[in-house]
Amino acid sequence: MVAVVASPVRLEASVDPRLSRWMWLVKWLLALPHYIVLVFLWIAFTVVTVIAFFAVLFTARYPRPLFDFSVGVLRWNWRVGYYAHTALGTDRYPPFTLADVPDYPARFDVAYPERLSRGLVLVKWWLLAIPQYIVVGMIVGGGWGGDDWRGGGLLPFLSLVAVVILLFTARYPRRLFDFLIGLARWAARVAAYAALLTDQYPPFRLDQGGQEPSPPPAASPPPTDPLTKV
Repeated sequence: MVAVVASPVRLEASVDPRLSRWMWLVKWLLALPHYIVLVFLWIAFTVVTVIAFFAVLFTARYPRPLFDFSVGVLRWNWRVGYYAHTALGTDRYPPFTLADVPDYPARFDVAYPERLSRGLVLVKWWLLAIPQYIVVGMIVGGGWGGDDWRGGGLLPFLSLVAVVILLFTARYPRRLFDFLIGLARWAARVAAYAALLTDQYPPFRLDQGGQEPSPPPAASPPPTDPLTKV
């Protein structure tokens, strides 16, 4: 059995206990103000990532204010996606903020690294991440920022299946939800790695469920019998 290593990237979500059967039909329209804001945020995100590239290359550190901004953009994008087209597990409108909102049903965070590899920053976002890009392309189709139903990926297709089931049964299929969040979590880890936010390579592992998997507790050393000491 392979031990689970805690990831610095955390993506979590929960389903509303009383989810509307039909509201998903108009959420994409209600989210239009967020889409407009996200266009400008992604432009700024790209500029910040370029600046961070040179900062890591010369100092081995990702400037903390820039790091918090980049994580905030990914966090904002995840909340909007979860509401409007990825899993659609909440009817609660996403907040207009980069900051973490503890009681919102979709959360995202990345642990800040005190130091990053100067060598890895040259190759991880394009060469090392190529196998992950292939997988993510199949998962989300249109990319991290474009995982709507027209993207052609597994995640948008299964999200549509989930809400159609919700429409006819008034119940969100729990196993499908766990699988969807696992797919979104995989894509999130790759996005954080490609954006230079972490040096930990995304595992080729589907961690399903709304909560991040917890690594097993460290085994305690066996008690020493004083009578066996010489």
